[in-house]
Amino acid sequence: MTDHETKTKKPEQNLDLKELVRVWGPVESEIIKNLLESEGISCFFKGLMLQTIYPFSADGLGEIKILVPEKDLETAKELLKNLEQKPPFGDESPNGQT
Repeated sequence: MTDHETKTKKPEQNLDLKELVRVWGPVESEIIKNLLESEGISCFFKGLMLQTIYPFSADGLGEIKILVPEKDLETAKELLKNLEQKPPFGDESPNGQT
């Protein structure tokens, strides 16, 4: 390999994707995507095309799988776990306690 090829070669990326979660609509998938990307985790959707053609969910047909790189899977799971534990907006008590 020449010196030029060594300098211009990009590091290999780990694109071994693992399923993080399955959701039933594009709104929920976009919320999760925004959360993950705000923490620097890329994600990909599988099954979104069917939702845009047939906007319904029946027997798993409208299901969207959210995939993340394997190296980020545990962090992404923790983020979702923390998201599920937070009360909905406006449900906090006036003094900030839940």
